[in-house]
Amino acid sequence: MKYEIAQLSEQVLEARANYRPVLIHGGHTKSFYGNQYLRSSDEPISLDMRSLRGIVNYEPTELVLTALAGTPLQEITDTLEASGQMLAFDPPAFGAQATLGGCIASGLSGPGRLGAGPLKDYVLGTHLLDAQGRVLKFGGEVMKNVAGYDVSRLLAGSMGMFGALLQISVKVAPKPLQTLTLEWECTEAASLAMCHGMRAHPLPVSASAWELVGHRGRLRIRLAGAPAAIESARRKIGGEVVNEPESSQYWQDLREQRLSFFMAPHLWRVAVAPGTPALNLGPTLIEWGGGQRWIAADLEPGMVRNAAQQAHGHATLFRMGAGKQAPEQGVFHPLTPAVTTIVKRLKQEFDPKGVFNPGRLVAGI
Repeated sequence: MKYEIAQLSEQVLEARANYRPVLIHGGHTKSFYGNQYLRSSDEPISLDMRSLRGIVNYEPTELVLTALAGTPLQEITDTLEASGQMLAFDPPAFGAQATLGGCIASGLSGPGRLGAGPLKDYVLGTHLLDAQGRVLKFGGEVMKNVAGYDVSRLLAGSMGMFGALLQISVKVAPKPLQTLTLEWECTEAASLAMCHGMRAHPLPVSASAWELVGHRGRLRIRLAGAPAAIESARRKIGGEVVNEPESSQYWQDLREQRLSFFMAPHLWRVAVAPGTPALNLGPTLIEWGGGQRWIAADLEPGMVRNAAQQAHGHATLFRMGAGKQAPEQGVFHPLTPAVTTIVKRLKQEFDPKGVFNPGRLVAGI
């Protein structure tokens, strides 16, 4: 591993000396995501992290796994599955070549985020290759590590703008004893009201999704936990039971965006506050109890972002059709002036020459 890290460090130092951008990549499964801001005159250096592969430490009784950034995500999930454990934040892979580093750098969580919380809450420690070719270590392998600033969580979802992730320690979770999916035929408004009402009760809800199937709306709720708790919740909320093979395949297809809804060329991801009513922006799929709205439509960015801000949220142009120009301020929701100042200061500290993934997360930084 030392040899591979030394090679990566040499590449970074060469790029820094020659003012060449460094594009970090693993399996390329999320290369579509984020801003693409290279100039025609740039001669980027490709930093391939797949040479850093393998699980460094995993003790099931400690509920912590440490692996190198280039380790395939499937290898991680298979290892956890063998011990009856999982990544609770349910990360999408978007392809067999997905790596743990790409998973953490993108910061994306799947349907399971509703019950388990976001990816960043599960990152315990990281090793980062900075612009000076140094390996910086943050956090550790314990859940109550409080030494220094929580930089590891800062790196989750940073899209490589501060450096290249080399090693990550994540908190894992036991798989639930049982899962059960229930469904209802209902309108978008009715589904939002139902999901919002569930928040007031201690129900073992781990995922939710509403979409149009044909001309009818369908809400699916996944319960997860002890059999007694699931049976109690089922009696309380009703619904029709979806058979296990179908429900398991459905949640996987939702996570990996294999449902027909996601075949649209343009896709907005809008995060909103709980209780937000229908946005009425176009074809919609709703997750996380109403907190995440996918909009499959080619919309004017200002309109979508205004709607998101009015709902105390934010909007991301997750994917756009071929030949389309990205919004001038980037695909991610523009930062406030105060947050922009903080991000610029952090970038200056970690990467003063701006070589790592320029503009990928924040346009111009």
